Amino acid sequence: MNTVPIGRVFLFFYNGFMNKTTQGFIAAAKQLRSDLDLLQFSAPVSWVYNPLHYAWSAQEKYLSLYAGSFCRVFLLGMNPGPWGMAQTGVPFGEIDAVRNYLRIETKIGKPDREHPKRPIEGFACTRSEVSGKRLWGLFSSRYPIAKDFFAEHFVSNYCPLVFMDDGARNVTPDKLPASERKDLDAKCDQHLQKSLLLLKPEFAVGIGAYAQDCLKRVCNNHAKLQSTTVCKILHPSPASPAANRGWAEQATKQLQDAGIWNK
Repeated sequence: MNTVPIGRVFLFFYNGFMNKTTQGFIAAAKQLRSDLDLLQFSAPVSWVYNPLHYAWSAQEKYLSLYAGSFCRVFLLGMNPGPWGMAQTGVPFGEIDAVRNYLRIETKIGKPDREHPKRPIEGFACTRSEVSGKRLWGLFSSRYPIAKDFFAEHFVSNYCPLVFMDDGARNVTPDKLPASERKDLDAKCDQHLQKSLLLLKPEFAVGIGAYAQDCLKRVCNNHAKLQSTTVCKILHPSPASPAANRGWAEQATKQLQDAGIWNK
């Protein structure tokens, strides 16, 4: 009679659980992609990019590699920057960090409508996303191996869409008309709730005040998430004068003061 070692049985079920969680993330991202396709936007928005379409291969690989069955710390950004996730499909996806730290590099397609001032060049883009460079730079300095970081952390964006006006200037979700923002929030809140329920983090960290408000709203509205500690760190955007004065040191202190990182 053939027998299977107990350790191998455990590994089989463990990997099955991991795969189920990852599959849940991938299914949720696909659902969000479809839901957002139904929305329409008016002035000041003239152009909308959805990386979950044209950069899906990179997003799927990110989720497959790093959306495990557990995270103690869930970090949330607002929406993609033009030289980060817009190019790579990965949250805060500064190209060098995605390629060399996250070890992701895939072929990136094109949005249906492409603004001539904001071409999507994928991993051939030579511009650097400062916010992503700062964020992943901090994490990689503390966790030189990405898998070690993702053993306890996960990074996501509240909204995957890039909004631009006629001149290709970035329009953040909080600047949308109230009715359009309400519809967008309903779809993104639903996805965020799914993500948090899949990972059950102890801490949910908004990268900036907007993301923190989104986390508070979603956690307060679901009984299973109300025990999650919601806090924030300074957004690493160069548009923030405070972030330009030693962002990594400030963010580290905020994470330490919240009891997330050891001093």
